[in-house]
Amino acid sequence: MRIALVLPGGVDRTGRERVIPAVLGLIERLARRHRLLVFAVEHEPRWCQYPLLGATVFNLGRVSGGGKAVQWAVRFRRLITALRSEGEPFDILHALWVGTPASLALAAGRWLGIPVVASVGGGELVWLPEIGYGGQGTVISRRIASVILHKADALSAGSQYALRPLVKIRPDSTWLPWGVDWNLFNAPVKRPPGPPWRLLHVASLNRVKDQVTLLKAACLVLDKGKPIQLDVVGEDTLAGSVQRTANELNLGDAIRFHGFQTIDTVAAFYRQAHLYVHSSLFESMGAVVLEAGAAGVPTVGTAVGLIAEMAPQAALAVPTRDWEALAKGIVELLDNHERRYRLGQAAQRFARAYDADWTAAQFEAVYSRLSQRPRRPLGIHPLESEQEVIRQPAHQGDTS
Repeated sequence: MRIALVLPGGVDRTGRERVIPAVLGLIERLARRHRLLVFAVEHEPRWCQYPLLGATVFNLGRVSGGGKAVQWAVRFRRLITALRSEGEPFDILHALWVGTPASLALAAGRWLGIPVVASVGGGELVWLPEIGYGGQGTVISRRIASVILHKADALSAGSQYALRPLVKIRPDSTWLPWGVDWNLFNAPVKRPPGPPWRLLHVASLNRVKDQVTLLKAACLVLDKGKPIQLDVVGEDTLAGSVQRTANELNLGDAIRFHGFQTIDTVAAFYRQAHLYVHSSLFESMGAVVLEAGAAGVPTVGTAVGLIAEMAPQAALAVPTRDWEALAKGIVELLDNHERRYRLGQAAQRFARAYDADWTAAQFEAVYSRLSQRPRRPLGIHPLESEQEVIRQPAHQGDTS
């Protein structure tokens, strides 16, 4: 088949920096068996192309001036040009993230008569007003999402947590996590015993990840007499405010901020951790939980994304914003080696069962089914009567 993926970014040409491991796993496996083009909405400043894991990546580039409608139109033209340059028609367009990637893919699909799959990848379909997060905060973004959800040929979500609201709109939506290549993170479940107990948190420092709750939980764990070292790995988007909170809470050497790191360095952190700790207010899936699971690390985290359905057999879930419950869960697992070991085993089984090979095979089945449908006539105007919805598209959702 001839397949095109459209996504926000996370496909750096190095394959190691500024990447999303779950997306790379899908790209690598699809490229082994199909002709694969990958379109990144704005990964690099300029319009360019380069090889990656057997696929060809087209970066649609930044567009200066003209407003969002003009910027969208320029990217759409670049997308159409690249697709047509291949000569033979494509079988599938697959947008990873509803929002700008899906609006571009859906318009191109209508224009070229290609079926379109859209996958929820972040907060595109939610709105958390207290932190200004999500893709449902404006009328236009809600209208864009509505058109995409109703017009896409197939929809998927990476967890039951994200699927439940989706099936209310499209009952045919599919549960389909983006699995990781567990070999990248694989490690024995057993760890050298603490103390010190190594806790790990991998995420950009931002408001939806709610690292303040994480820090307050760490304080309570220390108050319980547990010597911990909390490693926080991820890009700082909050100008040092999380680090200042850590200083105010007198966490001292118990916490270390490592900033952005490559896949290989992050994998090393997973392999030495006793627990993975997650404090997010929202996740559509949470690929880091699968990365931790592949390394045999059990997760204590908020009941969002995959954590909500892996618990209680393969994770320990607590309410959002509840640092006392989070601290209690951490202490409980540090004190109970057998339960910690069982959760780590179960998390590893889950990550291996729903790994990148499984994900690629599931999507290939979806692609095959859709590609056998009769083709639409070429040249249908993007979104037909809904074309006005596309006039002000904006990128929604997170890519962490």
